[in-house]
Amino acid sequence: MNRQDGMMYAPMHDSKPVVQPGEFIFAAIALDHGHIYGMCNGLQEAGAKLKWVYDPDPDKAQAFKERYPHVQVASSEDEVLQDPEVKLVAAAAVPSQRCSLGLRAMDHGKDYFTDKTPFTTLEQLELAKRKVIETGRKYMVYFSERLHVESAVYAGQLIERGAIGKVIQVMGLGPHRLNASTRPDWFFQKEKYGGILCDIGSHQIEQFLYYAGCKDAKVLHSKVGNYHNPAYPELEDFGDATLVGDNGATQYFRVDWFTPDGLGTWGDGRTIILGTDGYVELRKYIDVARSTEGDHVYWVNQAGEHHEHVNGKVGYPFFGELILDCIHRTEHAMTQAHAFKAAELCLLAQKQAIHITNSNHELLHQG
Repeated sequence: MNRQDGMMYAPMHDSKPVVQPGEFIFAAIALDHGHIYGMCNGLQEAGAKLKWVYDPDPDKAQAFKERYPHVQVASSEDEVLQDPEVKLVAAAAVPSQRCSLGLRAMDHGKDYFTDKTPFTTLEQLELAKRKVIETGRKYMVYFSERLHVESAVYAGQLIERGAIGKVIQVMGLGPHRLNASTRPDWFFQKEKYGGILCDIGSHQIEQFLYYAGCKDAKVLHSKVGNYHNPAYPELEDFGDATLVGDNGATQYFRVDWFTPDGLGTWGDGRTIILGTDGYVELRKYIDVARSTEGDHVYWVNQAGEHHEHVNGKVGYPFFGELILDCIHRTEHAMTQAHAFKAAELCLLAQKQAIHITNSNHELLHQG
């Protein structure tokens, strides 16, 4: 796991297979974002067999094979999609291309597992909704900041057993290190990455819906800006938003590309969850100036003050649940409605955002 570059964040854990060897076969297509490695790690640890990889760039495919020597390098996307053994396609394409790849995978009878953000336009979302109904396939999303973070998994368990009562507010902080020199060109092109609230903001909205138990929400306010990167005029290096859920719970989140070089990891991601009987704070990737390890959970309730370092203790149940959902056509890992609602809300937050122009402090509506 690369601690300095969030784009290459790829956690590993002990294998806990939920299927027999060879029972569930998947493939990786489109290696544009490093999250594909985390996605494949999680699936393989849960017992899935990685059979194929394909990317139009042979260097990317070869680097992937060096990480997973057993994988076969396909000569084309079609070679993968035509293989009846492949049940699921995992992909981390350029964000604007994620939907079209998913549609092709579902047309070939495959379930689809894409990196976040799953869409860059509302039109893509509607196409995917129709395709899910038409084919009966899944369009699942790798919201790694909850699904692949043990402290985030543990927080869900605390909430489920009533440790802090009913959740009434979620605050999320998602800072990232820019590492501009290592980023591909598409990362700085708004049409391709979708905007900061659409991209890394999608993690925050998904967590709000999950922790607060919301089926729907409304974006009350959102804003974006480029404060410190004039060399990349289409980059939004800051964004925030406020939402209210259908059950009255609220959210505020902030995402940015301002992690200083002095921090020992790529971002000091934190989540604070307020309940009627207490609160939880997650220090996901580091406990600043105290511990270089992440996954620190602090919570306070009527029984007292608590701290648990859950690194290596909780695991990542999503991946095994996803495999079993694909086999049994259930929805234990994540419902399709939840994945699509998180996607919709991040697109709406992006579309409605006020754009802050740092040069003259004038506020302009982006949409």
